[in-house]
Amino acid sequence: MTEQIITKENQGVLTIIFNRLDKKNALSTNMYQQLCQQFTYAQQNSNIRCVLIHGDESCFCAGNDLQDFIECSENDDLVALTFVKVLSEFTKPIVAAVAGAAVGIGTTLLLHCDMVIAADNTKFKLPFTQLGLCPEAGSSYLLTRLVGQNRAFELMVLGNTFTAEQALQFGIANKVCQASELISLGQNTALAIAALPADAVMTSRKLIRQASQEALSQVIKNEGDEFSRLVKTPECKSILGQFFK
Repeated sequence: MTEQIITKENQGVLTIIFNRLDKKNALSTNMYQQLCQQFTYAQQNSNIRCVLIHGDESCFCAGNDLQDFIECSENDDLVALTFVKVLSEFTKPIVAAVAGAAVGIGTTLLLHCDMVIAADNTKFKLPFTQLGLCPEAGSSYLLTRLVGQNRAFELMVLGNTFTAEQALQFGIANKVCQASELISLGQNTALAIAALPADAVMTSRKLIRQASQEALSQVIKNEGDEFSRLVKTPECKSILGQFFK
């Protein structure tokens, strides 16, 4: 069986690669569990100074594996919410290199990253309300802080697709590049961060984020409560069920 999450370590960088391309890197419970394990490992390992996360130059992440997601929601076992908590409490720099589909969690996890490089073929989408759900991963706070309430409403309620150039304008992405350059640019960025004095980097990151951290924790809890409620509603169940007919 092909590994769906591949990890590599090099010069202080832990690279996490989504490798479920036949499903457009849709995240399953098993993948979420592996992600939690890898971020916990990186947090506890003093040799890891930066995490790089990417798919390939054609696809980043198409969101949740819906069939797996439906089964887990029935059992109150949404590991995705555990991953969000682990991600939000992670204290080391995260670089993401994004291409192709970046849907749902494929976009909201980027809001927790410190550098986001987007290939010019990236298509971002936050289809929460279209699925009968609400924002997750702190996005109702983090995205609103970046783009303002009206734009956040447009992106998270209307759920229209937006481009890499728009993500750059919104402050979600730091750079836009050609797809062929994406992985090497992501690697070089992560290595450059890892080569800096670790204490200075982590202290700077902490100071940059400290004003929002307490509010973010509460927002993530609130979102998780509402998300867990909505996923059990008849309307949401009906919408998700349509995908398998």
